[in-house]
Order: sequence, then C-alpha cells, then structure tokens
Amino acid sequence: MWTGVMRQMGTIEKTLATPLLLVSLLLLPACQTGEDGLLSSWSNTTPEIDLPDSVEAYPDAEVLAVAKAQFARGNYGHAARYYERAVEVAPNNGEAWLGLAASYDRVRRFDLADRAYREAGRYLGNRPEYYNNIGYSFLLRGEPAKARANFLKAQELDPASATINNNLDMLRDGAARARAG
Repeated sequence: MWTGVMRQMGTIEKTLATPLLLVSLLLLPACQTGEDGLLSSWSNTTPEIDLPDSVEAYPDAEVLAVAKAQFARGNYGHAARYYERAVEVAPNNGEAWLGLAASYDRVRRFDLADRAYREAGRYLGNRPEYYNNIGYSFLLRGEPAKARANFLKAQELDPASATINNNLDMLRDGAARARAG
C-alpha cells in the first residue's frame, strides 16, 4: 500500500512524506503511562543511546569548549566523551561535571549522570543551574515530583531565570494535559 501511495505522490510530497512518517513513528512511544496511571510524555522507558568508543583528540585547553559545542549541536554522546576528558583534565571544574551529567542524561545513562551530579554538587554548591539540571534529569526519567522539587529550589535561588520558569511551566503543562487526557 505504501509503495502505491508513494507512486501517486509528486516529488515534493515524496520528499516530505518519508521524514514525516519517520518522525511520527519516533514520537509514538514518547507518551507513557506513569506509576500513577497518568499519561506522561516523560518516561524512563526509552533505551539509552550508545556512547561513541572514541572521539577526535583536542588539546587539554580546548576540550571543555569542544564538549560545550558538541552539546549545543545535540551530539550528546560525543559531548559526554569530551566532558569525560574535561573532568580528567580539570577534576575540580564544576561546570565540566555539570555538562557531563547533562550529557549522560541526554543519552539516558542516568546511573552515570547521578555520579556526575554528585561531583558537580561538590564544586557548584547551592546554585540554580545545578538544581535546574537535576530537575530536568528527573523530568527525563519520568519522575515529575522530584523534577518539580528541584525546579522549585532553582527558582528560589533565581526567581527571574527564564530557563527555570520555562521548565516549571513545561512541567505544569504536561501535568495538566495528562489530567485532561
């Protein structure tokens, strides 16, 4: 059936249909039923992403900047490997530990993220970005109550932060949709 439909479509439609079909298939498992029976778009049922075995070598002085750039591009596995190198080079750098934890979150290696967050906490202390990132980690794991508690700690430390307030709004909107659904 799909081949027949594709034969009837024009070139533009063919170009758009395949990516749209792939995206819709990828989005289907995004909503999961949580422990409380509510439908949630945040869940820990998504499989972890493989980390690359190796990445290109950079001088020690550049590796943190490379890690940040990889993260910003959405190359979370590569970012994790560069952040790992960054914490080897500067083990007391809280920013590198926090970036490593966030990268591990994105590849769904929460066991490794927890260890990196503990280290980040040692160097960053009571900072809003620390609690915000932990909140986001719990959001990704499908634990909205823990996410909210950490977002609120972050908001208490920086009430004007657009990022923190947006995360709280996103959490509220997700909960409202789950209740209405």
